[in-house]
Amino acid sequence: MPPRRRSAWFYIGIIAGSLAAVFLLVTGMVWFTMRSMTGNSVGLGLSSDSIAVIDISGAILSPETIDSQLRKFGDDSSVKAILLHINSPGGGAAASQEIYHEVLRVRQQSHKKVVASIESVGASGAYYIASACDRIYANDASVVGSIGVIMEWTNYGDLLRWAKLKNVVIHAGELKDAGDPSRDLTPKEEIYFQSLVDNMYTQFVHDVATGRHTTDDKIKPLATGQVWTGQQSLPLGLIDKVGGYQVALMETAKEAGISGEPNVVRPAKNKRGLFAMLADDGEDLFPNPGQMLNKAPGFYFMWK
Repeated sequence: MPPRRRSAWFYIGIIAGSLAAVFLLVTGMVWFTMRSMTGNSVGLGLSSDSIAVIDISGAILSPETIDSQLRKFGDDSSVKAILLHINSPGGGAAASQEIYHEVLRVRQQSHKKVVASIESVGASGAYYIASACDRIYANDASVVGSIGVIMEWTNYGDLLRWAKLKNVVIHAGELKDAGDPSRDLTPKEEIYFQSLVDNMYTQFVHDVATGRHTTDDKIKPLATGQVWTGQQSLPLGLIDKVGGYQVALMETAKEAGISGEPNVVRPAKNKRGLFAMLADDGEDLFPNPGQMLNKAPGFYFMWK
């Protein structure tokens, strides 16, 4: 029998169905991209009853990521408050201090509450940041405090002598090569570095006192570099309430005028694939051993 001829409507249906499928695919891709950019973890990000959660975990080496997240959520009218979820021993002195001041700026200019919730560790530079918040929560067994400054580097002078190598430095200025890791410090260099550490320590104590609405004299006895549990920290005035992340989230939402479970938004995660890591000379996969000897002395608000 001769093949049956299909009507024009059949082909119109095929074309229309294909166009609809393409439209749905493009719409889905746009939605996924917008969701990634806004970092929404719940819903489509259209809710005006949102609490932004920013995770601060691990060593604090750079302020850029946290600062940009604070600025973004500070300028977002749908975000009613910001919760810093902290699990960090601290990090670089200047990096911690910069995030501290960004928290204060967001609070003052955006008129939003910024609350800290300390998980396992909120010490040194991480506590420095938390002290800028409106309120600090911590668990009973959280590690809190470690107000102090440390400067350290590795002296590999003995290794060079063992390998019969000699470090050659030409400089102008008596203290230009202070901290050279191939030799011991001179007495004058020790005094010089100690003065820098003492100055940073004074800034740390003063900023914590300012953030906690107290005086330097009341913070200084606690600024010995030691840590306390969350339970011990409460009567010392280092935290405001013993409670975990969920307690901090719900109470912050209530204060922000949100009834019930708040919509939680988080920054978009920066996902890097194997190709991206290889494109960066493979440094993420194969660290350069030479970098170990290229580490300059640093100042840290760090608990170890």
